[in-house]
Amino acid sequence: MTTFTLPNNYTVQCRSEKTRYGFRHLAFLQKGGCEVAKDKACYYNRTWESYMFQTVVHGVIRKYFSEPEVTEYCQIADKQGHGFVEDTLHSVGLIAKLGDLFCTSQEDRNRWKRRMLSTGLSGLDFPDDFDDLPEAEKEKRLNKVIDLTLNKEENDD
Repeated sequence: MTTFTLPNNYTVQCRSEKTRYGFRHLAFLQKGGCEVAKDKACYYNRTWESYMFQTVVHGVIRKYFSEPEVTEYCQIADKQGHGFVEDTLHSVGLIAKLGDLFCTSQEDRNRWKRRMLSTGLSGLDFPDDFDDLPEAEKEKRLNKVIDLTLNKEENDD
């Protein structure tokens, strides 16, 4: 369950459920703990949202509020949603970086980093010939992805 906090004692509780053909996102708008509105969005495969639950959060806000609250509350929810994404990316990057501490050989470090990035960043796709690259090139590419997750500025090589 994911919670978005809005002004004036409003919260949006979100959850995901499996369905026979895919999954759905549900959002429940609450005022002081009492449900005042709800919304759902059904998906067959995946969403194209910039953060999880974006569609249903915006939907439930639009159902209950009128302008200018809709714009203000959607912006507040978006900021929180993007914060969830950044926190997740940062955590994945830190765990992947631990390969430098836990592993002794460059090959083991690269294997660790790739496994952690693949697990933590669903949808991350490596080129078909990635395994054929020299270990130094693999390390360079993996470290660039890790730097992106940690919001580090890219250095020109």
